[in-house]
Amino acid sequence: MLSISVDPTKVPDIGLERSPGYWQTVGRRLLRDKVAIGAGLVILGLFVLAVFGSWLTPSDPYTASMLNRLKPIGTEGYPLGSDELGRDMLSRLMVGTRLSLFMGITPVICAFVIGSVIGIIAGYAGGLTNTLIMRTIDVFYAFPSVLLAIALSGALGAGITNSLISLTIVFIPPLARVAESVTTQLRGRDFVEAARASGADALTIVRVHVLGNVLGPIFVYATSLIAVSMILASGLSFLGLGVKPPEPEWGLMLNTLRTALYVQPWIAALPGVMIFITSIAFNLLSDGLRSAMEIKQ
Repeated sequence: MLSISVDPTKVPDIGLERSPGYWQTVGRRLLRDKVAIGAGLVILGLFVLAVFGSWLTPSDPYTASMLNRLKPIGTEGYPLGSDELGRDMLSRLMVGTRLSLFMGITPVICAFVIGSVIGIIAGYAGGLTNTLIMRTIDVFYAFPSVLLAIALSGALGAGITNSLISLTIVFIPPLARVAESVTTQLRGRDFVEAARASGADALTIVRVHVLGNVLGPIFVYATSLIAVSMILASGLSFLGLGVKPPEPEWGLMLNTLRTALYVQPWIAALPGVMIFITSIAFNLLSDGLRSAMEIKQ
């Protein structure tokens, strides 16, 4: 009988390389997207300003000086000019980054958690439970988000807390709808049916098999709502329903600088420019995440 001995150290390793995982592939695709990376760097810079802005400001953003009001851009001691009360615009824009980002991101995070729970329950349960939950959610779609936010803030009263509550309520329905749609698609997949046939309870199936596949699309959609949230939060502050003076917040700064529009239009436009840049950055990052996650299985 012929026996052949093979040295395992000399056998070529053919086809044994591990293919990259899903999230590793998403990361690689995202790193190749220069637009998304640029938007991410802008957002990172804004977060740095939000955290360290109060230590980096050239002057006190709350100190007023009527003798130095509405100084033009480039004035000595006022690189971006001064507002209607003589406060340094550069310092107020830097310090205002913290509150503006907080007002834009916090409602989306809260709505992400609440909306995901509601949508997953409705999508997995199906039947009458789905109908009751989603028809209730549909009621909120009868009102435009801007009018709904203004109505809720007006009913609750002005202030940061009430604005956050109003914006959270506005964003729960769209996030719940996305979560319900994705969960409904996953409910009939083979791996879910196999887990159900093996005797796993609903909570285990949702925790192990559903959450990992649902949270990704919901998160991408939630990032696109941050830009909308910042615009709505700034709008509420502009109307006097959000942040109150003298706190530096971009929407409130737009409101207080209305009287300077014909005197120093460039200074009056600076808070709007910051809102525009931040909104565009979050939208571009969201588009990059969505493109990176669209991987054919």
